[in-house]
This record gives sequence, C-alpha cells and structure tokens, in this order.
Amino acid sequence: MNLNLTSTISFDHIPNKELRHDVIGLCFKTGKPLLKLSTKDYVDNGLYHYVEQYGSAGLVNIEVFNILQHTITGWPGGKPDADDSTRPERALPYPKRVVVFSPHPDDDVISMGGTIRRLMQQHHDVHVAYETSGDIAVADEVVRLYMHFINGFNQVFANGSDEVIKHRYQSVKAFLKQKQEGDFDNRDVLTIKGLIRRGEARNACEYNGIQKDHIHFLDLPFYESGKVEKLPMSEKDVRIVQELLQEVQPHQVYVAADLADPHGTHRKCTDAVLAAIDEEKKAGAAWLNDCRVWMYRGAWAEWEIENIEMCVPMSPEELREKRNSILRHQSQMESAPFLGNDERLFWQRAEDRNKATAKLYDDLGLACYEAMEAFVEYRV
Repeated sequence: MNLNLTSTISFDHIPNKELRHDVIGLCFKTGKPLLKLSTKDYVDNGLYHYVEQYGSAGLVNIEVFNILQHTITGWPGGKPDADDSTRPERALPYPKRVVVFSPHPDDDVISMGGTIRRLMQQHHDVHVAYETSGDIAVADEVVRLYMHFINGFNQVFANGSDEVIKHRYQSVKAFLKQKQEGDFDNRDVLTIKGLIRRGEARNACEYNGIQKDHIHFLDLPFYESGKVEKLPMSEKDVRIVQELLQEVQPHQVYVAADLADPHGTHRKCTDAVLAAIDEEKKAGAAWLNDCRVWMYRGAWAEWEIENIEMCVPMSPEELREKRNSILRHQSQMESAPFLGNDERLFWQRAEDRNKATAKLYDDLGLACYEAMEAFVEYRV
C-alpha cells in the first residue's frame, strides 16, 4: 500500500477561481455588495480587464453573484426531481448513502451539525464514523463523576456485589488520587474516558435521528499513544477506513479539512480517509464513480468565501438545534483540557463561525441567513 500521508487541498478545479477572488476582494475593499460595483471601481483597482472581457461592470457583477448564489443550497444531499445543473449536488441518486468522518467524537456536530440534520430530515442514509476515541480530551474530574455514579448504581441495584466495582473501581480511584500534573493516564483510565466520549457521541447522534447501527467507532490506532503527541499514521489506520467505505459504498463522503488543528489529529485523520479513497480508486471500486467528497472545517478556521462550493444555510431554530447537539458532548464544555487560547466554548466558536459566514454572503448582497456551514469539494 503506497500511502498518501500529506493532505493537500487544491482549489484548481473551481471555475473562475481568479475572477471570484478578485471581485470578492474588490467588494471588501470598497465596502460595496457585488451588484453595486461600478466601472470606476474596477478601473481604480486594476481590474478593468474583467469589464473588457465581459462587456460591462454589471455583467461581471452578475457573473460572480450567480456563482455565489449557486453555492447556497438547503439540499446538501441534492434535491430529487429538480434541475441540478446549477446546484452544488446532483439530484440523483436519491436517497444517498452518506458517511460523515469525524476526527474526534464531536467534530461532526461542531463542524456540520446543521447539515447532518438536513440530510436526516431529507431521508438520506447517514452514517457517522468517529475516527479516534478522543480519550485524552476528557478531564479527570469527569471520570470521577462517572465513577461515583457507577459505584452508587452498583450499591443501589446490586447491593455492592459487583466484583468489577470492588477491584477495578478501587484501582482506578487509587490511580487518580496519586496522579500528578503531567502524568499520563493508564489504560484503564483511558478506556473509561473513551467510553464517556462514546456515550456522548451516541447521545448527539440520537438527537439528530441517526440509527444506532449507523454510528461507527473506528478507534484508529495512531491516536492511542495516551499522549498529546500521536503515533505515525499507518496502513492499519487506512485499512480500517477503507473497510468502512467498502461496506457502506457511499454516494457522499464528508471529511475534515481543518489542517490547522494544533495537535495534528485532524490532518492524520484526513490523510487516512484520502489514502483509503486512493486505494479504492486504484482497485477500481465501482462505488467511487458515483461518489462526491465534501470537505468541511471545524472550530479552528473556515473556508475563504471565494473557495466555497456548497453552503448550507440555517435558521435561528436550526442553529439552536445544532447547539443542542454540540451540548450533548458535556465533557467537552468548560472542563475540556484542549480548549486552547480561545476562551470561547466549542458551541460558541461554531456559532460565531457560522454566523460570520452568513454575514459575508449578506455583505456581498446575497440572501441574509442566520448562519451557514461551508464545504469545498475534493476531486477524487
């Protein structure tokens, strides 16, 4: 297996990429929406060649306006029985089999929770694949909380007779008591932390209507170092992803492209998915002929508006539902160890980012939505 271990994101396939970049930049520079740019604006900023090419400033404006307008869709899986010639996703097949790859057990709802709910409401067959356990991102006090519950549950319903409680509970309790700052967790504690995150992910999926057998915990081996620094991504990781793709044979794949993740997990997870797709392509997998790969970004950054190819709008109520699904991940709220220098909670970051994307579209003179989730297509 020849692995692709360096994820790169290309925008070369985007039609009129330079035009989009230049005209949108002109809007921001002049403070004008697209349809109000004048010939003088183009002349003063060295962009008159576009006016010459299209015949007038108005025609340039309309060209870019229509390009951006066609990125907006309330049908991320494609709208059945509709003309899809100007839509970002094809109408057929319908419904589609969809796999959402989530590096950690909350990136799915943080990054595209609104889109997931739309896909479910529109009756697509949605699978969510959590690539890593996320165990190191659970604070010790959360483990203690669950341990108190387990011990109390055992005392109430089993009269304290459970041997696991008597022995394993006591050993974990003793480990946490003597643990010093900077110490690594032992395997028992990491297992408990992983179970906590699994439970939260299932809870969020249930809120979004995803079936139990459509929730996949891949536990990619590269993550299980027990440390912030991860192991190298290997063929074993790729094979696990590849087996899921072979099983589902999706029409849509959503993958994280948040390569700015400070701990590198997102990049390795992206490498694993893209390498698995490459292997399937080499093997001539028929399902790839009818599959599109959409890349999302998460809490760390957003796509530049000139590169966005699909943008899914949300109403205030839909944004609140997205927040509710993020809040199912209780261990990742105030006590999460890796919130970073940004003091906002993950749901706040997500909402601010989605609202900012909507404001960009609004500033350019397009429809004004409460929030929007953005995607770029990865060409297989």
